[in-house]
Amino acid sequence: MRIPIPLGLISLIGLGLAACRGDETIAAYGAADITWYLAEMDGLPFNAAASLQFPESGVISGSAPCNSYSAVQDAPYPWFDAQKLSVTRMSCGDLAAEGRFLQALQTMTLSEVSGGTLILSNDAGRELVFRAAE
Repeated sequence: MRIPIPLGLISLIGLGLAACRGDETIAAYGAADITWYLAEMDGLPFNAAASLQFPESGVISGSAPCNSYSAVQDAPYPWFDAQKLSVTRMSCGDLAAEGRFLQALQTMTLSEVSGGTLILSNDAGRELVFRAAE
């Protein structure tokens, strides 16, 4: 005899299993609860102010030289994929540096956390090196 299972129960079980999975992003591997400041871009010092944070699972946020930003980042560690970037629209003298930073951030595909250093990189040889706030 076959006992029918209500569709709502199946959905509830699926949601419960997804919740058990946990955070597998860079935030769960040492990057959370830290404000990271951009120190280098492609091997050169970054002389403007830019930061990166992981405020909640699947989200990144921070300050670019002129504006604040946020994006979705739910790729499992060590992968990195900033999607759906949202940026405020204030003007300042560092808009060129901001454009370079935000463009580079969106091209990063790998991440590595080691002590007080966070490195984002990609296959094209680009690299963003962040240092933890002291």
